[in-house]
Amino acid sequence: MFPLFFAAHSLSIAQIGLLAGIYPGVWGATQLLTGALSDRIGRKGMIVGGMLLQGVAIGLLPLLHGFGWWALTMGLLGLGTALVYPTLLAAVADVAHPDWRASAVGVYRLWRDSGYAIGALLAGVLADLFGVTWAIGIIAGLTFLSGVVVQGVMAETLSRKRLKQVSTG
Repeated sequence: MFPLFFAAHSLSIAQIGLLAGIYPGVWGATQLLTGALSDRIGRKGMIVGGMLLQGVAIGLLPLLHGFGWWALTMGLLGLGTALVYPTLLAAVADVAHPDWRASAVGVYRLWRDSGYAIGALLAGVLADLFGVTWAIGIIAGLTFLSGVVVQGVMAETLSRKRLKQVSTG
């Protein structure tokens, strides 16, 4: 969806490629830090914060104009994803007994990866119905809402005992 949005705003192929690369670049580089950070400060706050940041970043794309602003928002989107991506996996591992942890992680990945396909289909339908800009806005709202839901229903999965052990050394 983002390349279509950027193309509609007359960006060159090179600019679109750079913007498309900023997101996974920031995500990949920073998740090395966020994964370890979640072992120190807990999972829930990082998951909630990451989902909220992703929603805000996606929502800013149609509101801001120009390559520099869009580069910043793609970087924020990457950071939000880095807060969520390894942390959700760690949260699943936290609550899964070692005897069935591999199966739990596999089921989680099945649903997570299915979400990519379902999300792409939903974005396409929304774009057909309302246009690309509105589709991006709706997806931003849903992403932000998911962070609000997680805040309300998720319990911290990293035990207080484990948090103290990690933070004290």
